[in-house]
Amino acid sequence: MKTTIWTACVVLVAANVFADEPATAPALTIYNQNFAVVRDTVPLDLKAGADNHVSFPGMTASAETDSVILRDPEGKVQFQVLEQSYRNDPVSQGLLLSLNEGKGVKFVVKHDQKPDEIITGTVVRSGYGMGGQNQTQPVVNVNGTLQFSLPGEPRFDGLGDDTILNPTLSWRINAPAAAKLNAEIAYVTSGLSWHADYNIVAAENSDVIDLVGWVTFDNHSGKTFENAKIKLMAGDVHKVVSPLQYAFAGAAITTGLRSGGEAIVTEKAFSEFHLYTIGAPTTLRDHETKQVEFVKAQKVKAPRIFVYDGVAVDYGTYPMQRGSGDYGIPMNKKVWVLREFKNSKENNLGIALPKGRLRFYQQDDDDGKQLEFIGENEIDHTPKDETIRVYVGNSFDLAGERRRTEYKVSKANHTVDETFEIKLRNHKKDPVEIRAVEHLSRYDNWEIDKKAEEYTKVDSSTIEFHVPLKPDEEKVITYKVHYTW
Repeated sequence: MKTTIWTACVVLVAANVFADEPATAPALTIYNQNFAVVRDTVPLDLKAGADNHVSFPGMTASAETDSVILRDPEGKVQFQVLEQSYRNDPVSQGLLLSLNEGKGVKFVVKHDQKPDEIITGTVVRSGYGMGGQNQTQPVVNVNGTLQFSLPGEPRFDGLGDDTILNPTLSWRINAPAAAKLNAEIAYVTSGLSWHADYNIVAAENSDVIDLVGWVTFDNHSGKTFENAKIKLMAGDVHKVVSPLQYAFAGAAITTGLRSGGEAIVTEKAFSEFHLYTIGAPTTLRDHETKQVEFVKAQKVKAPRIFVYDGVAVDYGTYPMQRGSGDYGIPMNKKVWVLREFKNSKENNLGIALPKGRLRFYQQDDDDGKQLEFIGENEIDHTPKDETIRVYVGNSFDLAGERRRTEYKVSKANHTVDETFEIKLRNHKKDPVEIRAVEHLSRYDNWEIDKKAEEYTKVDSSTIEFHVPLKPDEEKVITYKVHYTW
């Protein structure tokens, strides 16, 4: 087996998923839809009665507070949350100015050629607004004169009783009896996301590739997670997203082992989705992007496929023109290059591949096997044993032409007869096979003239001609189609 999978762990969907996690370090399940489930620990020292006030200053700045679950993971201590409050206005200069409106504040005035000066001014208006932004100009009274700016750098005597350093969740809790415990808090937050990228390397003119997959996670939640256990959930999980959230949204399988014999990343099916677990705790800082290699496969068979689709028409946009004589005439001359590989264990893969971007590199055998970028595309979530086919560009040395040579319509008999000529040319030094695709979408009932070249019926309106070409060879394919309605 030539593939390596390193696992990075992921999720929590229901409360009973929490029970198997230790209650000492934060744990994240990040979804590839710009949200995550956070699990953390809150020490509770409860007295009997309703006079228990607890604060947790470890929240993210974009927490969905109505998703919060606070519970005893052991299920032994019962309590009731009577009130829950969330504050997301960490202390700042503007906030302290607002708390000192109507009071005297010292300001340090800096001079270039003489010592700094300290003056006192009364804050008439701080200018502090929602979200910590200055919505209006500050107004300060200095020696009886009003000015619409700060006279210097403010100096405060203290933080004040009504300030917080981080987004904070507070509870008033009723407990039937006194108890001490490490409670578990779990909640959904935006600002955390991840995506997969795949780098593919092929030798020159080779149909065998090496594949390396990376996961990248981004933290814009307003909180740093120290030594967190991280899981990544792949799949299309339905989540209701408000317009406001849209506006601000900005893995040959051998187990890869670390020095301690532990898998770096593991993968498993979870419900209708797939979960990837990072084996070692990871620190994910706020506004940090971090990458982990999660899959590595060698000698994957991924032959190149050359496709000539000679009609430059988007069939989905022409439903009313199928009876037109010009329908299906515009010509495309480009031959597409695709790579196709099966995501199977026999092909040294066989794991659930999350959606992401595939980048293709090819070695230049004439220049010390240096890598050159030759195209990229994206794949959707792909289960094991499914085939992946991706378009990577157009061939420089292959060309095609397509023209209609005959067109007859009988409105009385409800028939149309069309004859097409397809020319394919190979200017390469090596032989190739080109798949010429034809879309028989003028009407639902059709027949191909028996004199035509051998073809393959792909579906009810598509056929393919597989045309082998020697170096510098041209071949002409002619076929006649008879439509009825």
